[in-house]
Amino acid sequence: MNDFADQKVVVTGAASGIGRAQAQAFVQAGASVLAIDQQPFTLTGAQVLVADVTQPETADLVTAFAPDILCNTAGVLDGYATAEQTDLETWQRVLEIDLTSQFRMIKAVLPRMLDQHHGVFVNMASIAGLVGGGGGIAYTAAKHAVIGMTKQLDLDYAGIGIRANAIAPGAIETPMNAADFAGDRHMAQWVAEQTPAKRWAKPEEVAALTLFLASPAADYIHGTVIPIDGGWLAK
Repeated sequence: MNDFADQKVVVTGAASGIGRAQAQAFVQAGASVLAIDQQPFTLTGAQVLVADVTQPETADLVTAFAPDILCNTAGVLDGYATAEQTDLETWQRVLEIDLTSQFRMIKAVLPRMLDQHHGVFVNMASIAGLVGGGGGIAYTAAKHAVIGMTKQLDLDYAGIGIRANAIAPGAIETPMNAADFAGDRHMAQWVAEQTPAKRWAKPEEVAALTLFLASPAADYIHGTVIPIDGGWLAK
């Protein structure tokens, strides 16, 4: 499961958090990794691309890299904003980053995967893609759509050796959630108390699940969404 020596992997949102942990895990497993983020960063052992995943030229560069595995991890939160609080510009921005950028990347790499009759997509969803309350209206809508897109993608191409699955993280301690740990850490403590496992997860735990889903050991896992949420959805 941990040998990716002959595999090329693209990870978006790789400057920090889950994306960075995923990229590092694939590097350690021997893969050739293209790590993408719009923020300048370094990542030992990976080819780094500072680029905006919402732009067509970024998709073109991903096409040229010709990955076997694509991890669509880049994303943005919306501050739990309600419909009343969300203007159209914010709605479009969140969906462009959290949903449409994933579609752009899929379109960029799919032709090669079709040619070689093999490929793996690991799309980042969220528990907000399965229930309400995990984000605001734009984020929740985008993550529900990611799950639907993933299922249809797999259904369309499973018969020719392409797999697509989604991961639905719950409380993961990343820079994206830094606001929850600010000040007296009240929000972070409340989330931990409300989570059956009574803690936040580390990004490396999501990365480990990613490597499993990308490996031959998961070859019969198709079109599913796997929560990694400390039992949040079991309540």
